[in-house]
Amino acid sequence: MSCMTHTLREFMKAMFNARGFDRVLEKVTLVSTSPGKVICEMQVEEEHANKLGTLHGGLTATLVDTISTMALLCTERGAPGVSVDMNITYMSPAKIGEDIVITAHVLKQGKTLAFASVDLTNKATGKLIAQGRHTKHLGS
Repeated sequence: MSCMTHTLREFMKAMFNARGFDRVLEKVTLVSTSPGKVICEMQVEEEHANKLGTLHGGLTATLVDTISTMALLCTERGAPGVSVDMNITYMSPAKIGEDIVITAHVLKQGKTLAFASVDLTNKATGKLIAQGRHTKHLGS
């Protein structure tokens, strides 16, 4: 296991053991890392669903936020940053029992801002569930 993967696993463990909101991500599994890229998987369960039995839009936004931050931690700078802007386009539902793949890429990292893209896809079909863009302030 690379140091980068070890660091992200520790980051995820700390989130899941927290008493706060981040506990909703405890079922996310880290699949792979490379510089500026993270791939995770998760099975949609009842606790992740809305009243229609599909992945809740708020959880989708949380996945975009968190997994893109993990991708930023996988850069040379390794700074998580602070959210400035986030946009999510919802394209198709993910039903309870379906496995999803969350892939985050750092598109650009400048002196003070970083830009990331996150795709959520259905693991079985490859169909795009949602796509997010996340801008983070990295400090000066």
